[in-house]
Amino acid sequence: MPPDPAPAPARRAVSPLDDRIEAATGHDVDTLWAYRDRGVLDERHTRLVDLHRELAQAETGVIFYRTLLHRLAGGEFPVDAALFERIDRTVGQLEEAADQRDAAARRVLAALEPIEASARTAPVGRAVPIPAADQAVLLAIAGGAKLYQHLVSGRMSVATASGTRIAYAELQRLESAGLLCRDTGHPVHAGQPVALTESGRAALLAARRPKTTEAPKAATRPGAWPVTPAHRR
Repeated sequence: MPPDPAPAPARRAVSPLDDRIEAATGHDVDTLWAYRDRGVLDERHTRLVDLHRELAQAETGVIFYRTLLHRLAGGEFPVDAALFERIDRTVGQLEEAADQRDAAARRVLAALEPIEASARTAPVGRAVPIPAADQAVLLAIAGGAKLYQHLVSGRMSVATASGTRIAYAELQRLESAGLLCRDTGHPVHAGQPVALTESGRAALLAARRPKTTEAPKAATRPGAWPVTPAHRR
């Protein structure tokens, strides 16, 4: 009998909490992950995304061992003592993976519930959506940016890590709106770091928020995930 295969790289595992996260934040999970990598999120949302990544990884483990168990029981291998031993080992690994997944889900819920509460109590129309062009500028700067002054012409512009050039007038306008800030401790000829303020991050998070942020709370079906250890035995 061949050895157990190693888990193969796969797309992000979908969890039953994804819909609640998207309803509470107004963004799909893939967008939140991308925002996390670009430093857009505030502390609460950053922690939520980090914990959700742990949950997705744990769910991948559950899927792997469940698929392996189906393969072992699917008639591909001879029914002998080696198969029984391997099935028993896989069942144990699946149960351990499910325990890790359930623990990860509880951590996500603990981080998500305060965000849901804030979304439910937030006044409607509190934040004025920023234009799409400004969203693009803020996203570009979130990935890293510096303000430079040309030594000969004296003209200034912002260069982002992605290669985008942003006019100095745009920087001044967004800076005046409190969405961007500069580290003036660096000379402009060497490059002044430009970053999003907390208001800038909040504006990006609110940019695609739906009209209602009430998270769906459908009744859990008997045997539905996540389950308690008592339900698995």
